[in-house]
Amino acid sequence: MIVPGASSQGLAAALATELDEPLAAATYDRFPDGETLAAVPDFESGDRAVVVATTDSNDAWVELLQLQDAVREAGASEVVTVLPYMGYARQDEAFEAGHPVSARAMARAVSTTSDRVVLVNPHEERIADFFDAHVTVVDAAACLSDPLPETLDDPLFLSPDAGAVELAGAVRDAYGRGETDYFEKVRHSGTDVEITPSDADAAGRDVVIVDDIVATGSTMSQAVDHLAEKGAENVFAACVHALLVRNARTKLERAGVERVFGTDTVERDVSAVSVAPYVAAAVSAVEVGE
Repeated sequence: MIVPGASSQGLAAALATELDEPLAAATYDRFPDGETLAAVPDFESGDRAVVVATTDSNDAWVELLQLQDAVREAGASEVVTVLPYMGYARQDEAFEAGHPVSARAMARAVSTTSDRVVLVNPHEERIADFFDAHVTVVDAAACLSDPLPETLDDPLFLSPDAGAVELAGAVRDAYGRGETDYFEKVRHSGTDVEITPSDADAAGRDVVIVDDIVATGSTMSQAVDHLAEKGAENVFAACVHALLVRNARTKLERAGVERVFGTDTVERDVSAVSVAPYVAAAVSAVEVGE
């Protein structure tokens, strides 16, 4: 049975269709003092539970842990936890003395009631080692080629930094033609980012900027600005996890982006393609460790 978190109801429904499994009628409520209550009233003992929950807020984390515990309490034969987007995954080391490794803390909490975990494009793959449960890492970047126009003119696929160039390459390969390159990026703080234009010739070309996460939109909007100055024809912004917090969407629109699109790991109006087929393949793996 597929158990949706409140922030992943669309993806959970798509996954239920892919796996041909029933979709649980999970409920989400609050007590008068503000505490969360997530439940799965129709869960039947002996079923496998696939809990699908993006953790894009602290409330979502609490809700996920409660859903895991609820299906365990109801007698689930196995609990598979799908984290389409894992919050705190960028805190994979202590920033300074006395700070937590937040990704590790969250992973340990999830592991207490999960047999298997599926992560979709985590910001750092090494966070998989923080889980005590078996982890499958899913790369769904290739699906970002699906919403692109078939008529891109001499396309250039750019990543905002060297770390994401493989994502740009995956989208390029899935699209079937084009070049790849990346910007040099220096992060001064959580919101202050400086990027240096690449040497790639963007003049008169359609450009697709590819990243795993767009949060505040600062990096992506700077990249769009640079490309416009270099004479790019149309610039598209593509990401797996479209958080788009604060005024990120406005930054991108003001920079002149042609279109912004992401997947349904974070369900937004720009979610143009689903990762459900990729997640279904991981969940369907017969042997743990496959």
